[in-house]
Amino acid sequence: QVQLVESGGGSVQAGGSLRLSCAASGYTVSRHCMAWFRQAPWKEREGDAALDGYERLYYKESVKGRFLISKDYAKNILYLQMDRLKPEDTSMYYCAAASALDCGSNPLLREYNYWGQGTQVTVSP
Repeated sequence: QVQLVESGGGSVQAGGSLRLSCAASGYTVSRHCMAWFRQAPWKEREGDAALDGYERLYYKESVKGRFLISKDYAKNILYLQMDRLKPEDTSMYYCAAASALDCGSNPLLREYNYWGQGTQVTVSP
């Protein structure tokens, strides 16, 4: 049974940083496409970053240069380092995992097989 558990969310001021973690069990992060999504109240879910089994990186334009997605193979954890946070980054953040090694042509739009419960990020002005 695959489980994804996010942590690391919190409240910060604009310009601050947070690192989100997604600990996986029953699933090997190194061998699969994984991603971070966000969803704010009354808004569509959107993908921020993805990292596939070939270590190819994908980012939404608005987070490029501020967010960094990475994996710790030894700990079997997916991370999202978020720097220079903005109030518009306030959202619930979710870890997503695919059964495939490759994220495909639209890694931030594709379907994912497994989801975590989410962690809240709040950025104040």
